[in-house]
Amino acid sequence: MQEKIIDNFINITKIAHCSQNAEALFSYLVDFGKQKGYEVQSDEAKNILIRKGNPILALQAHYDMVCMGKAPQIETHVQEGWMYAKDSSLGADNGMAIAMMLTLMEQGEALEFLFTADEEIGLIGASNIDLELSSSYMLNLDFEEEGIVCIGCAGGADLLAEKSFETVEAYAYNYEVSVSGLEGGHSGVEIHKNIPNAIKVLADYLIDKSVRIAFCQGGERRNSIPTDIVMKLSSAEPLESNHWVEVKRLEEDLTVYKSDDFLNLLIDFKHGVDRYNNEFNLPDTSINLAIVHFENGVAKIECSSRAMSDKGLDEINAKHLKLFEHHHFKTNVEYKYPSWKPEINAFTSTVNDAMKKEFSKSKYEAIHAGLECGVLLERYPDIKFASIGPTIVSPHSTHEKVKLDSVGKIFEVVEEVIDQLS
Repeated sequence: MQEKIIDNFINITKIAHCSQNAEALFSYLVDFGKQKGYEVQSDEAKNILIRKGNPILALQAHYDMVCMGKAPQIETHVQEGWMYAKDSSLGADNGMAIAMMLTLMEQGEALEFLFTADEEIGLIGASNIDLELSSSYMLNLDFEEEGIVCIGCAGGADLLAEKSFETVEAYAYNYEVSVSGLEGGHSGVEIHKNIPNAIKVLADYLIDKSVRIAFCQGGERRNSIPTDIVMKLSSAEPLESNHWVEVKRLEEDLTVYKSDDFLNLLIDFKHGVDRYNNEFNLPDTSINLAIVHFENGVAKIECSSRAMSDKGLDEINAKHLKLFEHHHFKTNVEYKYPSWKPEINAFTSTVNDAMKKEFSKSKYEAIHAGLECGVLLERYPDIKFASIGPTIVSPHSTHEKVKLDSVGKIFEVVEEVIDQLS
């Protein structure tokens, strides 16, 4: 069965489905469900519910992906039991879950299949869902480590800041300075790994230098640790490249701005884990300095905060909004979503037993990332939730890879859960 799932996944990689640009995959999923004899519904947020019979179990996944590198042009290859993409993100998050669900539809399973839209840019689809489910249980397939049943996750929000700057006389030396090709990674599950943030690397390089900025563009996605940044600036002193930063002399004249507040904010910003959670042995609160843009004297900053409790999220948001305001930036909060409080119940026990049967071991965990379970729990308070998935490494980056035998084994777990509930 693993081979069939992989075939379905490769078909999905050939259909563009970056966040906010997944119309082709939306149509594919709708048509697929209808062709297999299922009832198909969708809502204005482009969520899809595909159903057969009167099921008590729903399987859920999001159908958008984080497009990095050359994506949505995805060229897959396999090496030593892992699947990668050449120079792009792979989209195994959450495409492998979609492939499993399509395989179950091909088998004619009487289930509810819930596909949510634009998860990767703030759980937008789940937050605006308008579909009625009959199930008592929902198995989210967006977890990324075999042998674990996830029973809780962080909540999060996107913090935005903006400020306009006046022009000022340029210094003697004009440069383009850049950081590129860093590892990148997921701003939730990998935030504790001290992966270098390109924006912070460049800010630290400039910490003791007198510069005035003309242009800056850094970061790729709000939920990805930045891999690249480029800045054009004038400097009062000659600058030189180092291991991290490439410096190129510019002969062109630059229109520069009195940008001290912008640069000082980047220097003062404490990217990464803010507080640790000893109960679950994972970050409790964190923030990702994700995207910066400075052009025509207007600076815009985007970052994503996460916390294992709603109180913790309010605290880290307040802390960084205060930092923005200290540097005279206007602020806004977008896409705030709740945490999922960990709970062990009869359903999670059923999933845990199925995991033990397949892997000979299993454990419960909460994660410092935003699964849709917390949002969906608010919409469907009577449904019990759990989350599982195959082992995926470095999602949201060009280093993303999925362990192929893990896919087949997790599918066996799903089938065992289906059997036990029926």
